[in-house]
Amino acid sequence: MLPRRALFGYSLLAMPLAMAALPIYVHVPNYYATTLGAPLAWVGAILFAARLLDAVQDPLLGYFSDRAAGGARQGRFSLILLGVPLLAIGFVALFQPPVSGPVAVSLWLAISLIVVYFGFSAASISYLAIGAELSADYHGRTRVSAARAAFGIVGVMLAATLPELLAQRPPAMSTDGEAGGAVAGVVQFSLVFVPVLLVCSLLTLKLTPRPVPAKAVGENTWRAMFAPFRHREFRWLLAVTIPSGVAGAIPATLILFFVDDVLRASHLSGLFLAVYFLSGALAMPAWVAVSRRTGKKNAWLVGMLMAVAAFVWAFALGPGDALAFAAVCMLSGIAYGAELALPPSILADLVDRGGNEPGANGAYFGLWQMIEKLNLAAAAGIALPLLAYLGYQPGSSGEGVLALSATYALLPCAIKLLGGAALWLAPIDLGQADSAALATEGRV
Repeated sequence: MLPRRALFGYSLLAMPLAMAALPIYVHVPNYYATTLGAPLAWVGAILFAARLLDAVQDPLLGYFSDRAAGGARQGRFSLILLGVPLLAIGFVALFQPPVSGPVAVSLWLAISLIVVYFGFSAASISYLAIGAELSADYHGRTRVSAARAAFGIVGVMLAATLPELLAQRPPAMSTDGEAGGAVAGVVQFSLVFVPVLLVCSLLTLKLTPRPVPAKAVGENTWRAMFAPFRHREFRWLLAVTIPSGVAGAIPATLILFFVDDVLRASHLSGLFLAVYFLSGALAMPAWVAVSRRTGKKNAWLVGMLMAVAAFVWAFALGPGDALAFAAVCMLSGIAYGAELALPPSILADLVDRGGNEPGANGAYFGLWQMIEKLNLAAAAGIALPLLAYLGYQPGSSGEGVLALSATYALLPCAIKLLGGAALWLAPIDLGQADSAALATEGRV
């Protein structure tokens, strides 16, 4: 069993990685379109292109991670050492642009995103692959994943709440004299993030045991990288996770616009995010218990339907409905707990039954992250240009706000129902007979 000290050390890096992800996906669209004055359609196009490039590079980074792992005990750690400084530089640059004007700001956004995405992916893919190699025991791997998820949730909570707390202090640096509220807070947050990332990275690199070098997969690595696409169950899983992921990414892209222009409660944006993610975290054990009684597929389907039932009411909200929106955040956050707990578990079942090649963990994690990022790219590419086409501009009112409410609340629910229909038809759950067979073999 992995010692607690080593488990703690390994899990630490999950916290700053999660701290980085939330501001990039939630604050950047609002910051660049509202505060810095970049055209909304341009921001959407840049986010789409950068996230698409980021997604495409993930399988390649997984490939290089596997090659590095086959050559030395510290192989994957070298990619973390490469990624962390780039993530720190790109993150600060993203929220501290030294330029002004729509064209210059848009170009700065594109370059900063490329740097920050490459650094994040290089570090996170190897980090996830190391976690899969720390224990060969089924329950030991669950212990590693649970500890990593717990530190990740702490990171998300810090990213959701710290900008609001920091906004109460005069900003150390500012790109816009009129910036305030969550904007000023997230600018300062970018400076707080760097030392947290560096300290946690150093502790993780120092305290995490070096796995035995994986068996080299050599020239077969390229084929192994795309092996999951040959599995019928994996293709069905993608048919579910793609619409479900896009449905979740659209509100993440638009939430600050919704809070500012529909609810008129920008000072509560951090609280809403905290309620949502805390509800999801607290609900995960309950979803695990439900899945034991009903199966993972049925539990996930219940979570999807609950998400639609809770979130569709956001369309009816307006100024002064902060308490009602907090309730929407809580209920949809509980449903989000199913998305956190169940799809990765189903994927692990599919990989286990699919005969994952030794040394190819990085490729599998690279592909999985690629799909998740494609969902985020599609959300930005759909939602922001659609809002611009419908006449919405940050700070507007009237029909523009109605278009925002519909795009924020109704469009994700419709897409989520498509994912639920695919899940209803998908043969992806591990049945009782298969579970019993695997348990007999000592694999469960």
